[in-house]
Amino acid sequence: MTTVLTVNPGSHSLRLHVIDSDTDEVLAATTSTDKPDAQSAAKALRELLDDFDKPVAAVGHRLVHGGPHLRSPTVVDDSAVEQARTAAELAPSHVPITLDILSVACEQLPDTPHVLCPDTAFHAGLPDVATTYAIPEQWRQDYGIRRYGFHGLSYAWATARAAELLNRPADSVNLLLAHLGGGCSVCAVRDGSSVDTSMGFTPLDGVPMSTRSGGVDPGMLLWLLDRLPAGEVADGLYHRSGLLGLSGSSSDTRDLVRAATDGDDRARLAMDVFTRRVSQALAAMAVTLPRLDALVFTGEIGWDQPEVRQAVCQDLARIGVPTTLPVGNPTVDRVLSSPFAPVLVLAVEPREELQIARETSRALVV
Repeated sequence: MTTVLTVNPGSHSLRLHVIDSDTDEVLAATTSTDKPDAQSAAKALRELLDDFDKPVAAVGHRLVHGGPHLRSPTVVDDSAVEQARTAAELAPSHVPITLDILSVACEQLPDTPHVLCPDTAFHAGLPDVATTYAIPEQWRQDYGIRRYGFHGLSYAWATARAAELLNRPADSVNLLLAHLGGGCSVCAVRDGSSVDTSMGFTPLDGVPMSTRSGGVDPGMLLWLLDRLPAGEVADGLYHRSGLLGLSGSSSDTRDLVRAATDGDDRARLAMDVFTRRVSQALAAMAVTLPRLDALVFTGEIGWDQPEVRQAVCQDLARIGVPTTLPVGNPTVDRVLSSPFAPVLVLAVEPREELQIARETSRALVV
């Protein structure tokens, strides 16, 4: 048995799991709802390791942005940490926290190998037509500006599970995937590999999210920067936009669905804008695929919010997606649509911790 401790820091929580990477069995787990930092991480790690009371073979850390250098799971050393640090300004809400927690984990487990698992690695093979921005070439060369893509751990897991549900080899499936959670993006997978995705140079691009704006008119940003400090614009785009900015009341789709049902017009508009942008992004991704085998929903919202799945599918009838899905949520990964639908609709539970464990184990195999 190979036990891997997985460390998955979010914007507002820290999830720790001890996993048997040979069987995907979760042996121990805890979630800290304190805002992640070195102090809360040290406490959560210490308590989990004391309770588990057995050695772990390796520690895998989710890294939201690998930047230009970390393009695959990488064993931690001074060079890897420095390379990760160069990506911190591209994901300021995520990477600095990850590095603080990594330092704490290395102090508590100094003789255990640690592995950084970049969310961007799944998209490392994107074709040039997907990664290249139509900006001056000098900017692309001098600053390394390109589309990176994110949520790769989630997409890697969902692609493998979708292939199993479709009873096909993973390297033969053509999928549209929607990872919908606190952060949201969509992805096109051709023959098992990512060929396009909605997030770009940073995790701020793409579809609207819980509090992030997603893609907006860059001309509007230039206009705002003539009137507001850059820090205020950044805070607004990262923390006061998305569903929260649209509704004025909540960033949680569960709250907004209830409010919209009760007649709250702003909540209804927020949900309509959100689901329409997701549908549009998925439809745009479809042009990259020779055929479409399935639409896959994952992430906390994608897995647990049937109203969102239904609304997104309603807009995608023109590409063969069925417009009627079962009411309620699945309890296991499954095909939601009729098995005879032109395009199957699947729901896959997000299990980033299992993907981190798998990638950590692979990185340590010589």
